[in-house]
Amino acid sequence: MYIDSHCHINFPELAERLPEIFATMAKNEVKAALCVSVDLPDFPQVLQLAEQYPHVYASVGVHPDYADTPEPSVDELIRLADHPKIVAIGETGLDYYRQEGPLDELEWQRERFRTHIRASRATGKPLIIHTRSASEDTIRIMREEGAGPEAGGVGGVMHCFTESLEVAKAAMEMGFYISFSGIVTFKSAKELQAVAQAVPLERMLIETDSPYLAPVPYRGKMNQPGWVKHVAEFLAQLKGVPLEEVARQTTDNFYRLFNIHEKH
Repeated sequence: MYIDSHCHINFPELAERLPEIFATMAKNEVKAALCVSVDLPDFPQVLQLAEQYPHVYASVGVHPDYADTPEPSVDELIRLADHPKIVAIGETGLDYYRQEGPLDELEWQRERFRTHIRASRATGKPLIIHTRSASEDTIRIMREEGAGPEAGGVGGVMHCFTESLEVAKAAMEMGFYISFSGIVTFKSAKELQAVAQAVPLERMLIETDSPYLAPVPYRGKMNQPGWVKHVAEFLAQLKGVPLEEVARQTTDNFYRLFNIHEKH
């Protein structure tokens, strides 16, 4: 059994194909998926999917790439998260990848990130963190805001991880999981594969981030949750462990992190 811990099946290119998407999940033994929010205007669609389908869970949050979108407040995130199928806060974090000017111009991203961490602490629901070309500030703000359990926070997951082993270790020290997407299967991802070898299964999740980043052998195609099995297969081969062990451990990690007691 596999779980896609991060996908966007509410995006139009996947939402219009849901019967096919769910059929592929079933064929590949992908028993559940977490549909992740990226902005507040589209959050009702995310919630509706989670309410309609027992094997779909949801989060609430605003992605750091979305500049021209309503800014969330702590109180609003707390209110929207008050639902049994909303299991996480995010995705949130920092993304400096496309920034050309001074980093001071991205203070709004850092403030938005702090808002999400405070909502996570208030709701007791874990964070889904996105970081790209911003790992130093990401880890610093996580520490300053007490995102991890050792500081009174809840912890969470570093999603679609592409950073160094040092960043992974810093996140794990704060009680966070590390999630690997189809990127880890790419031939060019040797450094990331070395990180995956070093991250213990007890701290690992798997995801698709669909409709993006389809794993080998589907690289270049529109991704979907059912293909998370290929991420697990690659990690099993990479780490030299049985596929069943990767499936069991990452599934258990998912249910533990997101405090889900009813397994489908």
